[in-house]
Amino acid sequence: MNEIITPAMIEKRLRELSKEIDQAHENMVDLELDYHQTKSKYELAVARTRISLTQKSAPNGKNYTVGEREDLALIENAELHERMGTVEALVKAARANTIRLKTQVEIARSVGTSVRTSMDLT
Repeated sequence: MNEIITPAMIEKRLRELSKEIDQAHENMVDLELDYHQTKSKYELAVARTRISLTQKSAPNGKNYTVGEREDLALIENAELHERMGTVEALVKAARANTIRLKTQVEIARSVGTSVRTSMDLT
């Protein structure tokens, strides 16, 4: 890589990164909202299921144990549980992207400093 990097190139890259950071932030806000809404729906649905199971008996005629109610509530709300896991993974990916962008900004700044120093030496 023998390309000469100019201050204009660095400035252009920093502007591009600024736009990417804005987009990443908007995406993160949307994903965080989706995650918390999904989590709330899931927790409420599981609670409703557990409560409804306290009124029912297991096939053997005995009351369900706490563990059985938890398992049945999870199974009954599997779709919401899976959705919550997916949204949580997307939030983690968005956070990782934010860290990536911050790293790229720091690299561009370091290159900019190096370029300015090189220009002063010539």
